[in-house]
Amino acid sequence: MSGNNYYYGDNVSMHGGSGNTGIVKNGAGAEADPALRLALAELLASVRELREQLPQPSVRLIDESLPVLAADAAPPAERHRALLAVAAIAAAVGAVGQPVAEAANRILQMLGGQ
Repeated sequence: MSGNNYYYGDNVSMHGGSGNTGIVKNGAGAEADPALRLALAELLASVRELREQLPQPSVRLIDESLPVLAADAAPPAERHRALLAVAAIAAAVGAVGQPVAEAANRILQMLGGQ
């Protein structure tokens, strides 16, 4: 094969018609990090508690972000946007949201500010 090949996400190559097994899991490294998984789980629990104290427009933004944050292999750009949205909403509500904002920012730092 010649030329530039770029693979994002999973990549499957089939050779022949039988006995094909295996899949290349591209980009799965960050999600496999136990510290990241724990930090996301803690953030999700905190966000769900904070959600009950938010006005409806903020609840809608949180609800859009939760599935991305809970996904095992969310695209980095989507996860980044979801973390920024959660951090901004949490910061906007003041002291009650401060722990959530700090947790979201810690995760952003863990991800290298993707």
